[in-house]
Amino acid sequence: MFARPRRRQLGATLLALAGVAALTVTTAGAPAGALAAKPNVVVIMVDDMNVSALRHLPNVRSLLATPGTTFDNSVVSYSLCCPSRSTFLTGQYAHNHGVLGNQPPDGGYEKLPAAETLPVWLRRAGYDTAHIGKFLNGYGRARPTEIPPGWAEWYGSVDPSTYRMWGYTLNENGVLRTYGAADVEDPALYQTDVYARKAVDYIRRKAPAGEPFFLSFAPLAPHGEGAANGSDLSQRNPRPAPRHRGDLENVTLPKPPSYDEADVSDKPAAIRNRPRITPANEDRIEDVRLKGRLESLLAVDDAVADIVAALQASGELAGTLIVFTSDNGWMQGEHRIQSGKTVPYEESIRVPLIIRGPGLPAGKHVSTIAANVDLAPTILDAAGATAGVTVDGRSLLPIADDTASLARGIVIETGPKQSGRWYAGLRAPRWKYVEHSTGERELYDLQQDPYELVSVHNDPRYATTRQALANRLATLRTCAGDVCRQWTPVPGPQP
Repeated sequence: MFARPRRRQLGATLLALAGVAALTVTTAGAPAGALAAKPNVVVIMVDDMNVSALRHLPNVRSLLATPGTTFDNSVVSYSLCCPSRSTFLTGQYAHNHGVLGNQPPDGGYEKLPAAETLPVWLRRAGYDTAHIGKFLNGYGRARPTEIPPGWAEWYGSVDPSTYRMWGYTLNENGVLRTYGAADVEDPALYQTDVYARKAVDYIRRKAPAGEPFFLSFAPLAPHGEGAANGSDLSQRNPRPAPRHRGDLENVTLPKPPSYDEADVSDKPAAIRNRPRITPANEDRIEDVRLKGRLESLLAVDDAVADIVAALQASGELAGTLIVFTSDNGWMQGEHRIQSGKTVPYEESIRVPLIIRGPGLPAGKHVSTIAANVDLAPTILDAAGATAGVTVDGRSLLPIADDTASLARGIVIETGPKQSGRWYAGLRAPRWKYVEHSTGERELYDLQQDPYELVSVHNDPRYATTRQALANRLATLRTCAGDVCRQWTPVPGPQP
C-alpha cells in the first residue's frame, strides 16, 4: 500500500533520495484496493526517443533511474505516435482501441473513443488531472478549443503547430494562445521550457490542496519539426533550446553491427531494395538529425529537474509516481533505414521506461519485457482505480517488486494502410517473429542475434520454433483482455 508522507517543506537539494513506503498489489490488471492515500502520478512522454539517447540525459538518470526502476526490455506494440499514445491512454492494443494510424480514416485524434480513457478513470477515482503538450495526431484541426474528456486542466498543443519549437499554439482550458513565431527563436518561448513552467506551476498550485493529481507532460522533443514561416531547419532538426545549441557537437553517430547492413538478403523486399548509406547521407543523419534530436532532449532533461524540484519543494516527491518513457523509438541507419519508425526492428520498438515512486526499488534494472500496453494498468494499480474497458496489459508493479515474474510475448503490429504495407508479430524474451502483408516472414533469435542480422525463418532448425510462434500469433493478433497475457513456452532450435 502506498503511504503519502505528510506535506512539509523539504530541503531544496535534489541529491537526497526520497523515502519509499511498502507496496502491496494484487493480481495482474486488478486495482490495489482502497488506499489510505493515493500517489500523485506524473507521466513524462517524449516523442521518437530511442533507448540509446538516454545516456545523454544526466538528470533523467540521476533523478529518476537511480532512485527508481528501469525496465531494460520496454517496447511499444505499434511504433507510431497516435496508435502508441492511444495504447497508453487505454491499456489496449491498437487492434482493440481502433487507432491504426496517425490520420483518418484509420487513425488520428477523432478515431479514439475518448469517453473511456485513463484520465477519465482517474477522475472517477478522485484525481485532479492535467495535460501539457502533444496529445493525439490531428488534435485541434477541426475543433481547436475542444477539451477531451477527463482533463480538469488542459494545455494541449494544436496541430499542425505542435511540430514547431516556436510559433506553436496551445488550447489553454478553452482559450487559444500562440507562443512566438516559427522563425523567431526567442529563448523565453522555447516550447519545452514553456511546458516545463506550466508543469511546475500546476504542481505548486495543486500540492497544497491535499488531493492526488495526475500530470501528463508531453514535449515534442526529439521529434523533428515541420518547416513553417521561414524557420531554418538546415543545421538542426529539431531546433534545440538556444542555450543547448552546440552542446553535443562532438557526438558521433552510433554504428551497431546493423548500421548500413551489408547483407540484407534475409530481409523483406522493402529492406532489400534500400540502397547503402552514402557518406553525404551519413553526414546529414549525424549533423542535422542526431545532434538536433539529442540537443533538443537536453531541455527535456532540464524539465525533469524542474519537475522533481517542484515536487520536492512542495513535499510531494516521496508520494509521487513518476514515469519517463517515449511513444516509440527511432531508426538512424540500422538495416539501411536512415530515419523513421513503424518497422519491427529493435531500434524502432524499444523505448526507455523508468518508473520512480513509492514501493519501486531504487537503482533496479528489470529484464522482464514491459510494454506501453502496461502503463495504464500500472497507474490504475497504484491509484486504486478501475478501467472502464477491458485492458490488454498488466501492472508492472509486482514485477518491479519481485512479487511476480512473467514470461510473455508482446504483440507488435501496424495498421492496414501504413505505407501500403502492414505486419503483425510477436516480441518475446528470446524471439521476434513477424508476418508481413506481402507474405514475407522474419524470425530472429535475439539471444544469438541481438542486432537482427540474420532472419532464421527459413532455417530448418527453427521450423518448430517458427510454427509455435505462428500459432501463438494467430491467437494474439486479435486478443483481448486475459488472453493477451497468456503465454506458452516456445521450443528452441533443433540440433
